[in-house]
Amino acid sequence: MTVERSAGEQGSRGPGEKTSVKVSFSPAPPLPRSPALNPTRSPLGLGLLVGAVAILAGVVLGFGGPVAGAAVALGGLAAVLVLRNLELGFFAVIAVVALLPFATLPFDIGLTPTFLDFALGAAVLVWLMGIVTGRQRDLVTAPVVLPLLLFIIVAVFAFIFGLANGPLTPTLLRKFAELLLSLGFVLVVIDYCRTWPRLERLVKFLLLMGGAAAAVAIALWLLPDATANDALNALARLGYPGGWVIRYIEENPELSERAIGTSVDPNSLGGLLLMIGALIGPQVVTKRPLFRRPVVWLIAGLVVVALILTFSRGAMLGLAAGLGFVALTRYRRLLPWLAVAALLLLFLPITQAYIARFVEGFQGTDLATQMRFGEYKDALILIGRYPIFGVGFAGAPDVDVYLAVASVYFTIAGRMGLLGLLAFFGVVGTVFAYAFRHRRVLRADERRDAVWLGLHAALVGALVAGVFDHYLFNMDFHHAVTIFWLVLGLAVGSTRLGVEEAERKPQITPISQI
Repeated sequence: MTVERSAGEQGSRGPGEKTSVKVSFSPAPPLPRSPALNPTRSPLGLGLLVGAVAILAGVVLGFGGPVAGAAVALGGLAAVLVLRNLELGFFAVIAVVALLPFATLPFDIGLTPTFLDFALGAAVLVWLMGIVTGRQRDLVTAPVVLPLLLFIIVAVFAFIFGLANGPLTPTLLRKFAELLLSLGFVLVVIDYCRTWPRLERLVKFLLLMGGAAAAVAIALWLLPDATANDALNALARLGYPGGWVIRYIEENPELSERAIGTSVDPNSLGGLLLMIGALIGPQVVTKRPLFRRPVVWLIAGLVVVALILTFSRGAMLGLAAGLGFVALTRYRRLLPWLAVAALLLLFLPITQAYIARFVEGFQGTDLATQMRFGEYKDALILIGRYPIFGVGFAGAPDVDVYLAVASVYFTIAGRMGLLGLLAFFGVVGTVFAYAFRHRRVLRADERRDAVWLGLHAALVGALVAGVFDHYLFNMDFHHAVTIFWLVLGLAVGSTRLGVEEAERKPQITPISQI
């Protein structure tokens, strides 16, 4: 194994300016690129794999019904496609997160894998196969890798330490493995995004799927409650909860319905939409957007409307923070538009009930806010008793405290202690320090700068919303955890690509300085 530094690092850059490292693998002797290691690389292997999927789908169809059979057939087809093209694995992860985050496979192996488990596992497996077979000879990293690995180590330690507080069940083990998989996925994203076209394709697909999720949420909200509930109950065959699943403000049917889409929970949907909204924000004002203007405005409009319909105040504040970050960082002409939007929300008759919810939240007079304050108080008690390593992921050791709290930061501190919270801040701090240390090199290209801004604005929005919601580090909402770390990986990848491109450009000295 050898470590290669870029020309910029070998030459003019100082020791504190290291940006990225390529770790090269030089097996001796090199492993043959045998098609047997990837059956889709040979016609015979591909045919056998497709045949096996067809037989399995037929068996499941006979015993489990058409929905289960179709799920197996589509899942098998997705596996074949992912094995042939890693990028399709990323697309599958994004599509599942946005449209079917809670769907499960129609079989039980002691636990029930989800579509997202399947998509994430397939993408990581294909990436690892590229290294094992020798088709990929180097590994691209970035400064965030070290603090991320430290965060993962602390999580593993907290998990083991906390097993004294509860039983190790297959479900707990699966959920913790999902958390680690989502954290480790950052490394795959950074390594895969070696070129701007790759990164842009992932961002464009993320925007499209976010727009689709928003459209589904709006459509279900517009339907009569009973009809929408029947539509969502059809997903029960894919592991979704059944019964009455429509959500209302304070769970009171006399109050407004909250949009949930296929995300089950309105706050979870709000977390997804705020990141998509912050990501699309720079595309609205840049002169070189990723899509044509009508497509950009359509996605932005769908996302904002759907987010408003979730009545998720934390998500709305997160979106405002993300767009404010974009405006202050580069596009200050956004500030008047944000002011106009705020005035419309304040004074339009149709939004008065919505504004009233915000006022109640700031005053602490509504039930949801009062419950949050109670959770924060109990979380401080828990952290005070177990400040260093937390109580782990299995359960709370004392009957008078609990783990559920509507805040990412209290959740991490309760489960992983202040050490885990510091490790998380180390990851986030490294991402933004790396970004702003090299901010100037990204500004030269407006198209790429808009992507860079949007990705970091999405992180800012998620971090602000995390003060009020816990979905970005809740093992019961694996898709919300995954989308946050996926965006973080894309953000780091965008900075790394900008730095790498700047280092490749020849340094031209003006004649006047010779």
